[in-house]
Amino acid sequence: MTLRFSVLASGSTGNAIYVETGQKRLLIDAGLSGKKMDELFAYINRDPKELDGILVSHEHSDHIKGVGVFARKHKLPIYANEKTWAAMDGHLGTIPTEQKFVFATGAVKTFGDLDVESFGVSHDAAEPMFFTFHHEGKKLVLATDMGYVSERIKGTIKGADMFIFESNHDLNMLRMGRYPWNVKRRILSDVGHVSNEDAALALSEVIGDNTSRIYLAHLSLDNNMKELARLSVEQVLKEEGQAIGEQFELYDTDPHTPTALAVVS
Repeated sequence: MTLRFSVLASGSTGNAIYVETGQKRLLIDAGLSGKKMDELFAYINRDPKELDGILVSHEHSDHIKGVGVFARKHKLPIYANEKTWAAMDGHLGTIPTEQKFVFATGAVKTFGDLDVESFGVSHDAAEPMFFTFHHEGKKLVLATDMGYVSERIKGTIKGADMFIFESNHDLNMLRMGRYPWNVKRRILSDVGHVSNEDAALALSEVIGDNTSRIYLAHLSLDNNMKELARLSVEQVLKEEGQAIGEQFELYDTDPHTPTALAVVS
């Protein structure tokens, strides 16, 4: 049995990640319309009705826009911590009690042959958290929506086989861009988003001998570009002595098109 995943959509316009093993299938966030979510699943040739649940990282609309509709349509359980449930109140529509479950920050929840470890991040939400997936010795990390990467987070995610990691903005594009100063200040703050350079510096400390792929995720539509993110991260990693193309590869993610289903190896 293998651990597989697809980044269904990633960016400031909506986020959704699919993870599967031989026994279980999970969706992490659904920040696009219910209709678009169905289209994304069709793209990777998977049936949403076979999902075992939706894990919610935090209550921002680019992560929960389609959660209520999608969960009701396909009768899926939803897992979130208590503060996120409270913050989502009124944003999901009516969710039957039997579909609501609490997944505490810092806990490990087992879904069949898949262990999911949650960890808190610094972001301007009620209690944001992301996830490390463990299956038969393989480790997949999903870490976005972070103002900075703490030593605690580094310790949790270190040595993963594959990373889906935030590379939100280019500092110069953000500073020179059209956003009002209060929005720029929020993005740059400790509860905002990680820049390309900061992502690379954090990755340089957590890449392990078994790391084979890094997916750069949650790119800003206005303040970043795929090519720029990849070049910036690659340059910093090379300066830090990391051998891109020899040990591991960098991959793009997209706001509209899923990545090919990848085996965590």
